[in-house]
Amino acid sequence: MQNTNIEQLKDYAKELRKTAVTMVYEAQSGHPGGSLSAADLVSYLYFHEMNHRPQEPDWSDRDRFVLSKGHVAPILYSALAMTGYVPMETIHTLRKKGSPFQGHPDSKKCPGVEISTGSLGQGISPAVGMALAGKRDDKDYRVFCLLGDGECQEGQVWEALQCAHTYKLDNFFAIIDQNNLQIDGHTDEVSPNLDFVKKLEAFGYDAHEVDGHDMEAIADLFDQLRNKKDGRPKGIVLHTIKGKGVSYMEDVASWHGTAPNEEQWNQALQELDSPPDREQYEEAIEDIEEGLDR
Repeated sequence: MQNTNIEQLKDYAKELRKTAVTMVYEAQSGHPGGSLSAADLVSYLYFHEMNHRPQEPDWSDRDRFVLSKGHVAPILYSALAMTGYVPMETIHTLRKKGSPFQGHPDSKKCPGVEISTGSLGQGISPAVGMALAGKRDDKDYRVFCLLGDGECQEGQVWEALQCAHTYKLDNFFAIIDQNNLQIDGHTDEVSPNLDFVKKLEAFGYDAHEVDGHDMEAIADLFDQLRNKKDGRPKGIVLHTIKGKGVSYMEDVASWHGTAPNEEQWNQALQELDSPPDREQYEEAIEDIEEGLDR
């Protein structure tokens, strides 16, 4: 683990967001909304919590991170570039032929990607397998799997969650990014997820919920869970905002998989550097909507 403080982690999260938005803008393709909601958690894991070696991506004792909601690859790629798995200039190659940064994570092309993901619901199964292998090989590494709340409507997710409990994988962290939106709209309107904490507890998890944009709260929770070896897998529900940090993207389903134009990109970078107050946010949203209408 790296010796980073809370303010540094917040700064890293800001840079992750700026990088992810820039990647999607330059490619004119990708998924900004869920990338932005997950940025604080990704910052905390990659710049503080995880034991990993960017210059030795296959180090056998590394902690593993699996992005089950693989469509938000830009936020993972931003972390991989910023920590040194690939050259930073690689961010300008998103979705280009020959790039390690394809539309969804590809473990054969990109160092630091543990498993190819993108078919929703399927990333958690190999993540549980990695945790099981760690237990059987008497390794101390942990496996962190980030899921989307819309993704949790897939039945395979719950089979995998149950499997982690069956094998007492207390080295496994199932982390749900609950931003309440998916490509078709609000999750409650598509297929209600109900209470994730109660559901995880019913599946035998040491389950917790936290503000996914409160770095201090995230750090405090991991401090509580880091060394717990009671046979129970860990479940964390992150309460987040889709498009966090960019006024016109926040809590808007259409930004699930839409690329900003140049004006929107410039505004996003400006807001991420100097967040406007709520009144300015509302004015900015109106300006963007008027521009779209024109």
